[in-house]
Amino acid sequence: MAETRDFLLEIGTEEMPSAPLDNAVKQLGKLVTLGLKEAGLSHGEVRVVSSPRRLAVLVDAVATATDEVHEVKRGPAAKIAFDADGNPTKAAEGFARKSGVSASELVRREDTDGREYVFAERNVASKPAEPILSGLAEHVISSLEWPNYRSQRWGSTRETFVRPVRWICCLLGADVVPVSFADVTSGNVTRGHRVLGPGEHVVAEPAAYVATLEAAHVLAAERREQVIREGIAKVEAELGVRVDTPKKVFDEVVNLCEWPTVLVGHFDEEFLAVPNEIICDSMLSNQRYFPTYDKDGRLTRAFVVVSNADPAVSDTVVDGNERVVRARLDDAKFFYEEDLKQPLEAYLPKLEKVTFQEKLGTVRQKAERMERLAPVVARECGLDEAHQAMAARAALLAKADLVTQAVVEFTSQQGVMGGYYAAAAGEPAEVSEAIRDQYRPRFAGDELPAGPVGIAVAVADKLDTICGMFAIEQPPTGSSDPFAVRRSAIGVIAMLRQAGQGSLAALIDASLDAYAAQGLEFDCAKTAEGIRGFFEGRLAAIARDEGVSPDTIEAVSAAGVIDPAEFMLRAHALEDARTNDPELFDDLSTAYARAAHLGDAKLGTEVDGALLGEAEKALLSAVDAASTTVSEKLGAGAYVEALAALAALREPIDRFFTDVLVMDDDPKVRDNRLRLLNRFASVFGDVADIGVLARKK
Repeated sequence: MAETRDFLLEIGTEEMPSAPLDNAVKQLGKLVTLGLKEAGLSHGEVRVVSSPRRLAVLVDAVATATDEVHEVKRGPAAKIAFDADGNPTKAAEGFARKSGVSASELVRREDTDGREYVFAERNVASKPAEPILSGLAEHVISSLEWPNYRSQRWGSTRETFVRPVRWICCLLGADVVPVSFADVTSGNVTRGHRVLGPGEHVVAEPAAYVATLEAAHVLAAERREQVIREGIAKVEAELGVRVDTPKKVFDEVVNLCEWPTVLVGHFDEEFLAVPNEIICDSMLSNQRYFPTYDKDGRLTRAFVVVSNADPAVSDTVVDGNERVVRARLDDAKFFYEEDLKQPLEAYLPKLEKVTFQEKLGTVRQKAERMERLAPVVARECGLDEAHQAMAARAALLAKADLVTQAVVEFTSQQGVMGGYYAAAAGEPAEVSEAIRDQYRPRFAGDELPAGPVGIAVAVADKLDTICGMFAIEQPPTGSSDPFAVRRSAIGVIAMLRQAGQGSLAALIDASLDAYAAQGLEFDCAKTAEGIRGFFEGRLAAIARDEGVSPDTIEAVSAAGVIDPAEFMLRAHALEDARTNDPELFDDLSTAYARAAHLGDAKLGTEVDGALLGEAEKALLSAVDAASTTVSEKLGAGAYVEALAALAALREPIDRFFTDVLVMDDDPKVRDNRLRLLNRFASVFGDVADIGVLARKK
């Protein structure tokens, strides 16, 4: 077995942004592992080390040479491989080419089955690892991808990287592996922290790499995260606060430093009068500071800074960051106070100059459509007239904060600031809350609006966008969804499901009516059909994610149900019946299958009682009783009980088929019996297409 040594490849750069750095970390280990496998070099663990100025991979126990290989491959039978004159046929030539040898090198011999075949034998000599690793390293560096980031070019060559490459450290054991990229050649040195460990530092061998970095005041990502979390925990214990560390910002902060120091700054108390969302937005998004909250959940003046500077100058770092925060929050306070000088409604005229979508008009027009649609949503969700009026008012004012100074500066706070401004203008609490929550849910799993008025406004907002994009024939495609129509549909489904009621079909019609009243020309019936089909697809996808089988979804969809609450209740009830009570499912599918294939829909369901025998009368009585029960249970949303009522028809339908010859010679009797079967099958129609389930058995 070949000798093994550890391998190191470090790519040193100018400071890389956090997102592409994380993406490259995910690629680097996979690229190196794949390259080693393809080269035939055995190895141990592969680890990736990163910091803002470096991407490195450490590989344990890499073989210093590939294994010598003796390959023997059996090809076609000899009589097929060679013609009567002993010349190789196309079969032999193809096999030889595939095996990496010439046809003249093929060997004929008898195999264990007693037949003669041709064999290709090839010896692959052992190759030293160093030139393989040299080529692998250069390939890996040039293969790293930087989606959503423009790579840079520097120096006199055409190679690109997310940031200029300044050094390469590449070692196999203590030996330097020659690597060249963009006029940079490899060596055995790394570079330390710009301030605490400047200059070059020799890496004696890969095993010493991490220790060499730490001596130069550079910590690997896992250690940086640990140090930051420990520092934050210490701050929380000392100040009695909770530090807010959103994952996205925290991960970015980890990638912004090489030797982190956790510090605490404070802003002036006067800024606590400004909405907390603006303060936190400014600190998190612009400065990457972490806000703190007291035990009652109130924002405090303290904020956490993670410094990459010399700890000896921490006081200076804190002072500088406090100055930055003070300036930013002073701007926020000014914008907020200026916006409050007029009521939220006064901003509505400015929305006429803001385009929602070129063909769908301005944001003011969208607000007017929402004002018309929101009370319809509220009514469908069972709200009284007072709350319907609140929904209309909140919908009209919902977009007004888009033209306020605070939202222009802090765009992520749209809706939130509108809620504050509405409250300051004396609007009811439900209206302010609905304006605040109008964009929820913003993504899968996000919180829904807190109140029913908020749900009405948010549904109106999202449904208006969906219907508008379909009306102008710009529905989402596999590669394009600029108005987040899919996400909006998922939000509408989640909110109507939470509300527990509401006809989605009626709301689609109401939304399209609002567009028609605005003067938009489109085929209303065709558009509505397309939107309903779109929602059917979203409902099916959600049901699948919740474990409902495809044929159950198909059966429920066939009943024409698109109201989210009802669709999901039906789907889960039917799925549970099939999973938890297979006998009930068998009763349903068997009974339907036996009747549906015989029935003739053209004959209708009116049955002449005078022509019925005992078994037929029993079935008719059971069908009518089940029809009444199913109707009542569906109206009450009791889908499990509705399924049970259908299952009760198993015994009378079995008796019917045992005692009755459906296809009687008398046409009147035969047609009457077929009408009875039609009547039996019709009871199932409002619940689900049980025929789908029967076919899947």
